[in-house]
Amino acid sequence: MSIEIPWVEKYRPQSFENIVSQNIAINSLKEFIKNPNMPHMIFTGPAGTGKTSTALIIVKNFLKEEELRTNLLEVNASDTVRIDFVRNVLKNFVNQSLIKNGRLKFIILDEADNIPGQVQQALRRIIEKASINIKFILLCNYINRIIDPIISRCAVFRFVNLPKEKIVERLKFITENEKLQIPKDKSEEFYELLFFISGGDLRKAINTLQMAVALELLNNLDLSEILKISGFMDKRTLDELIVALKSKDFKKSIEIIDSIETFDSRNFIRQIVDALSHVNIKPKKVPALRSFIADIDYRISQGANENIQVSALLAEIIEKIEG
Repeated sequence: MSIEIPWVEKYRPQSFENIVSQNIAINSLKEFIKNPNMPHMIFTGPAGTGKTSTALIIVKNFLKEEELRTNLLEVNASDTVRIDFVRNVLKNFVNQSLIKNGRLKFIILDEADNIPGQVQQALRRIIEKASINIKFILLCNYINRIIDPIISRCAVFRFVNLPKEKIVERLKFITENEKLQIPKDKSEEFYELLFFISGGDLRKAINTLQMAVALELLNNLDLSEILKISGFMDKRTLDELIVALKSKDFKKSIEIIDSIETFDSRNFIRQIVDALSHVNIKPKKVPALRSFIADIDYRISQGANENIQVSALLAEIIEKIEG
């Protein structure tokens, strides 16, 4: 067993047949790429559903291994693609005369929905002027953050959330291939936990499995420890919080949150949503509370103060508890 190589790379799909649960997109792409004059592409959908793997499979369908260094530019656009990058690095790559024998050049922009609007306008102009040998593949979670002029120049393929059984099936395959020893009495609960932690993101599930191996947590499998290292509350802490909420003890609830060393606000929100059924919320108040939770999650994602937002959430839950 080797843990030096990231398992997300070691077990990255190498063919369309290995992409999990994306039949509609993959079947369309198989036909789509038969024509080298295909337009640019946008792959949109949740994280860990195979967008990057699919893009690389397409590239390797057209390029030989030795051509990847010169004819492929793969960039995480979230923190790289700013105006200087577009005007210099990207533009230079597009204009370089490295195409031989009609070979294509590919630009993969991951997390393209995080490119600022003004930079997207500059990117659009490069896409417009690029030769037919240049193919852009934009990967994003939220296509509504991509400007319309770029969308209109691309074929859009939608990737969907992976079902639990497919994620667990892949995790069991890796477990068997790596000869991992998981206690039989806890194995199903362990896979259920990995799926919960992943939130449907296969990449995250595989990373969590490898992290558990690296930290030697499998021999005496402690599920609470895996929760904690993944930024979630362990069961005991969650149970304490539920008791405090049901008692409408705001101060105690805050103390519990403050005591968590590896607190992750967005993971906390996922856990608290699952726990709502245990805190006696009146059914007619649940929709409004879920809407409030969604607002809190959005504010945190946009950089709002986590402590203030979590405190507001706890107060709102307590206010809606019966009794």
